[in-house]
Amino acid sequence: MKTYRRYLFVLFAILVWLACAKSGPKDYPIQPLPFTEVKLTDTFWRPRMETNRTVTIPHALHKCEETGRLDNFAIAGGIEEGEQQGIYPFDDTDVFKTLEGASYALMLHPESALAAYLDSIIALVGAAQEKDGYLYTVRTNRADHLEKWFGGERWEKLDSSHELYNAGHLFEASAAHYQATGKRNLLDIALKLADLVDGTFGPGKIRKPPGHQVIEMGLARLYRVTGDERYISLARFLLDVRGRPLDGRELRGEYNQDHRPVLEQDEAVGHAVRAGYMYAGMADVAALTGDRSYIKAIDQLWENVAGKKLYLTGGIGASGSNEGFSDNYDLPNMSAYNETCASIANIYWNYRLFLLDGDAKYLDIMERTLYNAFLSGISLDGTRFFYPNPLESVGQHERSEWFGCACCPGNVTRFIASLPGYMYAVKKDQIFVNLYASNEAKIDVDGQTVHLKQETRYPWDGAVRLEVDPEKQGERFALCLRIPGWARGRPLASDLYRYLNDEPAEVSIDVNGTNVPYSLEDGFAPIRRRWRSGDVVKLHLSMPVRRVAAHDSVKADMGKVALERGPLVFCAEWCDHARGHVRNLLLPDDCELSTEFLPDHLQGIQLIRGRALYYRLDEDEKTVKEEELLTMIPYYAWAHRGKGEMAVWLAREESAVQPLGLPTLASTSQVKASFGRHVEAVNDQLEPKSSIDYDTPFFYWWPHKGTTEWIQYDFEKPVEISSVEVYWFDNSEEGECRVPASWRALFLDNGKWRPVYTTDTYGIRKDQYNKVVFETIRTRSLRLEIQSQDGWAGGIHEWKVH
Repeated sequence: MKTYRRYLFVLFAILVWLACAKSGPKDYPIQPLPFTEVKLTDTFWRPRMETNRTVTIPHALHKCEETGRLDNFAIAGGIEEGEQQGIYPFDDTDVFKTLEGASYALMLHPESALAAYLDSIIALVGAAQEKDGYLYTVRTNRADHLEKWFGGERWEKLDSSHELYNAGHLFEASAAHYQATGKRNLLDIALKLADLVDGTFGPGKIRKPPGHQVIEMGLARLYRVTGDERYISLARFLLDVRGRPLDGRELRGEYNQDHRPVLEQDEAVGHAVRAGYMYAGMADVAALTGDRSYIKAIDQLWENVAGKKLYLTGGIGASGSNEGFSDNYDLPNMSAYNETCASIANIYWNYRLFLLDGDAKYLDIMERTLYNAFLSGISLDGTRFFYPNPLESVGQHERSEWFGCACCPGNVTRFIASLPGYMYAVKKDQIFVNLYASNEAKIDVDGQTVHLKQETRYPWDGAVRLEVDPEKQGERFALCLRIPGWARGRPLASDLYRYLNDEPAEVSIDVNGTNVPYSLEDGFAPIRRRWRSGDVVKLHLSMPVRRVAAHDSVKADMGKVALERGPLVFCAEWCDHARGHVRNLLLPDDCELSTEFLPDHLQGIQLIRGRALYYRLDEDEKTVKEEELLTMIPYYAWAHRGKGEMAVWLAREESAVQPLGLPTLASTSQVKASFGRHVEAVNDQLEPKSSIDYDTPFFYWWPHKGTTEWIQYDFEKPVEISSVEVYWFDNSEEGECRVPASWRALFLDNGKWRPVYTTDTYGIRKDQYNKVVFETIRTRSLRLEIQSQDGWAGGIHEWKVH
C-alpha cells in the first residue's frame, strides 16, 4: 500500500511538473512583435523616427550636458568638483530616458559614435553609484538646496524624493541598452540598485510606496531580462502597500493615488502621469503573476477615464493645479493640461490592456492619443516641446526647447524610437495588425515565420495593402485587421463623444482581388485561410469628415462641434484666417466640408475647408455675423507659424458663440511686466468666471513671492484716463497665488512715474472687478504696482482702463 501511495505521489508530482513546464512563465496572452522586427518605410512615421534619431536625441543629450545633468553624475563620482545643478531631485531621469531612447535608436540604426558616447555617460552613472548600489546624485552631492525634497536619510521622504522614480527609469534604460548592445555595463548598475531596493523594501522591511510611480514598470522589465522573480514580486509589493496606512504611515491622498488600496480604486484621480504609469505597472503585474484581481481594478479605472475623463485628442489630465485628473466630465479646453508625458503613459496603459484582453477598443484610444495629444507635444523639426497640450489658445502657448522640469523631451525620444513595436502582435495562430503604416515585418506565428509588407498613405488615406509571404506554404493562420472605431461610426467605446454623422464608413476587404465578407471580433476583422507567398490583402477604409459632439455633461463643449478625419482631430488656427480670429466662429451643421492634401505645407497635411460664420460686435454692441472661409489643420500641427488663436471645438449653436468685441484702449496697448509670462492675458478681453478660472488666460508673477512687482500699458499716443478695473487671479485654495497685500496706479509724467490722485480704496476682492476712479491724467504709459502678500505670488486675469 505504501509503495502504491508513493507511486501515486510521484506520478502526481510528475504531472504537475509537466503542466508547469508546458505552460511556461506567465505573461501577456498576446505578445507584441519586437520593434526590431518591423522596418517602417512610410512617409509619416519613418521621417519622424529619423528626426528623433538625428535631431531630438542629440538635442536632448546636449541639453543634459548644457544644464549640468551629466556633471551631477561626474561630481557624485568624484570625477569633477562642484555643486549639484538643477532645481529638482529627479533630473537624473532625463539622462536615463534619453539613454533609453538612444538605445532603441541603436537597435535600428547601429552607430559606433553614438554607442561610444552612451558608454561614456554610463561610466559617469557607474562612478556616481555608491558602494552598496544606492544611486541618487542629489543626496550623494549633498545638495542642501534640495533637501526639502528628500530629507536627511535615505528613503525618508518617499512622497517627494523620487528616489524610486529615478530607479525605475534607470531600470527601463538598462534593459533597453542591454537588448540593443548586449553590453552589461548599464544593466549591472541597475541590478546592483535593484538588489539594494529589494533588500530594503518588502515584508518585514520598509513598507512604503514611492511618491511617483514608474519603478513598477522598470522592475517588470528587469524581470523579463533576468528571469529573477524577486523583481516582479517587489513590483507587486510596491503596488499593494499603496493606499494602506501600514506601520503608522499617513496616506498621501489622491494626488499620489495613495488614498485607497490600488485594487479598490475605481476612479482616476490625482497626477495623471503617476496614475498612467501605475495602471501600466498593474497590467504588467497582472500579466506576469497571473493575478486577475489587478485586471478587474484597471478595467474599472479604464471605464472611468474612457467614459468621463478623456479628451477628444486622447489626452488625460484636465487640471494644471495637480497636473492631473479633475472631476468627471470636467474637460476645459484652454486650461486643459494634457501633459505630453501623460499621453505616453496613456499609450503604455492602453497597449498593455489590449495585450491582456485583445479588444481593439484599447487600440482605438492608443491611436487617438498617438496621432493627436502625443504628437502635438513635439515640433515638426524635433527641437521644441509642449508640456501641456491645450485644445484652445489665444496665443499664450508655444513650444519650448527645454524645461526646468524636463521630463517630456526625454520621454518623447524613448517613445518615438520604440514606435514600430506597437504595429503588430501575435497570439498562437493569430497576427494582429494594430496600426497602419507602410512597413516590412518578420513575424513568428504558431511555429512558422511570416513576412508581411504593408503599403498605405495612412493617416491621410484609408487604403491599405498587405502582402503575405509565409515560409511554409499553405499553413493556416488568421490575419486580424483592426477596424478602427472611427470607421465604425463611434469615436470611443463609451458615450463621452459621439458622431453627429455616425453612419459607418465604407469598409471592404479583398484577398487576391476577391471581396471577402467579414465579421468583427473585438474590433478586428480576422481573415482565416491557408496562406501562400504572394497573397495580397487590400483593406479599404473610407475617411469621411466626422462632426463630433461631446456628452451633455461636458459643459466646456456644450453647443460646440469638433471635426475628425480618420484618426486625426482637426483644429482652426489664426494664421489660416484672414482676420486672425477663430474662437468667434460658428460652424453650421449644414455647412459642406471638403478636404485637400497639401504635400508641401507643414511637412504634408490634409486640410478641411468649409464656410463658417464670423461673429463680432458693432459700435452699438449689437451682434453681427458674416461668412468666413474656414480652414482646419490636424491638431498636432498647430503652433508652428507664430502665436495666436487656436480652437478644436467651434460653436454650432449661437449660445456657444463668443463674438469678437470692439478694440479697447487696453486691448490695443503694449503690455510689459517686471517678471512673468503671458502678459497678453491681462488685455485679451476674455471675461473670467471667477478668480480661479483656469480656463480663462491669466498672468502671474509666480514664483516671485512677497515681492513688489509691476505691470504696464504703453499706448500708441498720449491718452486721457480716469479709472482702472482689475480682476485678480487667486488660486490660494490649491496653488500659490493670492490677491495682493496692496497696489496702486502710476502714470508716466515727463519721464517720471507718479501715483494717480484718488480718494478711492484700492480693492483686493476676489471674483469681481476692483475699480478705482482717479483724477484724469494724460499719459503714454500706465502702470500698476503690486505688493504681493508674504509667501504668496500675485496674478491678474484682466485689467481694464477707461
